[in-house]
Amino acid sequence: MSASRVFIARLAGCGVFDPAGDRVGKVIDVLVAYRKSGSPKATGMLVEISGRRKVFVPIARVTSISAGQVITTGLIDLRRFTQHGQELRVIAQMLGRKVRLLDGTGSANIEDLAIEQGKNKEWTVSELFLRRPKTSASPFARGATVFASWEQISEEHEGDEGQTAQQLIATYSELRPADLASALLDLPDERMLEVAEELDDERLADVLEELPEEEQIDIIAELDDERAAEVLDLMEPDDAADLMANLPEERSEAILDLMDEEEAEDIRMLMQFDEFTAGGLMTTEPIICAADATVAEAMAMIRKKEVSPVLAASVFVTLPPYETATGRYLGTVHFQKMLRYPPHERLSVLLDVELEPVKADTHISVIHRTFANYNLVALPVVDDEHRLIGVVTVDDVLDHLLPDDWRTEEEVH
Repeated sequence: MSASRVFIARLAGCGVFDPAGDRVGKVIDVLVAYRKSGSPKATGMLVEISGRRKVFVPIARVTSISAGQVITTGLIDLRRFTQHGQELRVIAQMLGRKVRLLDGTGSANIEDLAIEQGKNKEWTVSELFLRRPKTSASPFARGATVFASWEQISEEHEGDEGQTAQQLIATYSELRPADLASALLDLPDERMLEVAEELDDERLADVLEELPEEEQIDIIAELDDERAAEVLDLMEPDDAADLMANLPEERSEAILDLMDEEEAEDIRMLMQFDEFTAGGLMTTEPIICAADATVAEAMAMIRKKEVSPVLAASVFVTLPPYETATGRYLGTVHFQKMLRYPPHERLSVLLDVELEPVKADTHISVIHRTFANYNLVALPVVDDEHRLIGVVTVDDVLDHLLPDDWRTEEEVH
């Protein structure tokens, strides 16, 4: 091994490679097993390979850990991972646990732990990185840190679950929403709900958009109406509407009453449409400009951080008013075309009028063919008076083309 001591939290997300140097996956977690005496021993790694399949790689098949990468023998059992009763996942189940220091100096929480390879080639827990409770009431204060061996601590199983969830969130802090959603799906149900509740509103909104319907409902069920309203306010209206449509009517109305009035109005409107129509797929927040707006003004709008890449690919030009439902739809200006014109050029010169908008009741099968035929990123949706009411984006089309369990299904070989 090129490293004899490894801290587990630093392994999360590290690439896993075969002897030829080809990447085969990434580390999700490390599993350890308790023994009758001595510190727990590492049994292997939970690795995500292609197709988001989670497999178990025994520690004996890991030949090197160095510079943020893991090298294996190349022999990987492709059967789906199943956790055994005597095993614990370090990142998902141990980080954040409360322990008592046997020297009498009090308790602390596990922030990280190291495994080390001994002469017998076994990897065992050798050191824990602990944080003591904070001694100041300041919200910015943090407790002192201390290192300890396994023999110097005693676990307290009635730990602070809130702190446990917060520690896991810190470990996942760099993950993109889709990857964080995947990580949450790997956790036991109770643990997933604990972590989701501890996420801040914006992060939770982003993650909910990436989760399957069943997990979305489970998480919202754990939130009170006020917090649920705050989180749904931050979601894309089409995603929020899909989620609300699956809640009991009484609950959804209670949440809508607490939401921002404009957001609630958009969601109520979207909930009226059938799921398999343009209205059921569309978002009500495209970038809308006047015909006499300049390229510079349109570029400034798509540069905003909160605008998703798929919505930044096109600007939709209408008559006033410039919020859905707008005035009459005039045409689309594509981002790539704007790059070819000077900043002072008016959008009316750049209009794509050949892209025919669809009506809200257009069936999803027609939308699929339209996207495929014209290589579209976004498709405008208009009402009977030709007013722009929303746009269907390619990410929502893909969500409907893929099977319901695409986030968790195994790759077919």
